[in-house]
Amino acid sequence: MRQYLDLLQDILDNGVRKDDRTGTGTLSVFGRQFRHDLADGFPLLTTKKLHFRSIANELLWFLRGDTNTAWLKERGVSIWNEWATEEGELGPLYGAQWTAWPTRDGGSINQIDYVLDCLRHRPDSRRILFHGWNVEYLPDEKQSPQDNARAGRMALPPCHLLYQFYVAGDRLSSQLYIRSSDSFLGLPYNMASLALLTHMLAQQCDLQPGEIVITTGDSHLYMNHLEQVSRQLQREPRPLPSLHFRRRPENLYAYCFEDFEIRNYDPHAHIPAPVAV
Repeated sequence: MRQYLDLLQDILDNGVRKDDRTGTGTLSVFGRQFRHDLADGFPLLTTKKLHFRSIANELLWFLRGDTNTAWLKERGVSIWNEWATEEGELGPLYGAQWTAWPTRDGGSINQIDYVLDCLRHRPDSRRILFHGWNVEYLPDEKQSPQDNARAGRMALPPCHLLYQFYVAGDRLSSQLYIRSSDSFLGLPYNMASLALLTHMLAQQCDLQPGEIVITTGDSHLYMNHLEQVSRQLQREPRPLPSLHFRRRPENLYAYCFEDFEIRNYDPHAHIPAPVAV
């Protein structure tokens, strides 16, 4: 996606040097947005190879409401290992808030079920959204992710925190707000994950995938990613792949990785980079 590469160049050209929680240092810009029509292809980057298995299984893990890395490890996904306790616990992040937002009476609310109900019965609603920013469970910044998880808090606060959906005719579009966007490593995963979720919701609600819109707050590049970013910017984007479903499961929570097929994905080689923990 050319818009994504333009964002990387924008950060290199206009970013200000900022310190960060990890001590790595970043170049940062604030308040950016881009959009992609899913009719033009599935937004899996072609200027470097992405691990779609990790992207898809992480989304399925969120939808399970799971907050332990064991399920991911069984499927060869290691992207959350650095922040988990020895037992794999991450505290009540993402999936816990999406599917079991705690209520005052000791119950919980499944925000994903609410979205599905709106899309099927109230598609013109301006309230079709879910989010994960539950201030009661945000981590103590003075403690490690593992200590926060042990204390019943989130190991990390949500970066991709607000999802909103919009139906026009038979097309389902979505917008994601990311408060803190690791633009080299994290953002490509967020784009593909949002697109996959939009496809899944569209299939379950008899709609067609429309646009995805990404809005970012602090968009940054870590200082130890700059050489990799320069290498990626030298590559020419190739045609985007397409996503196909092998079946329609009985509900949104019944998908598995084998239900998804990415066709005609011809990316440039993977570009490794260290994760800032």
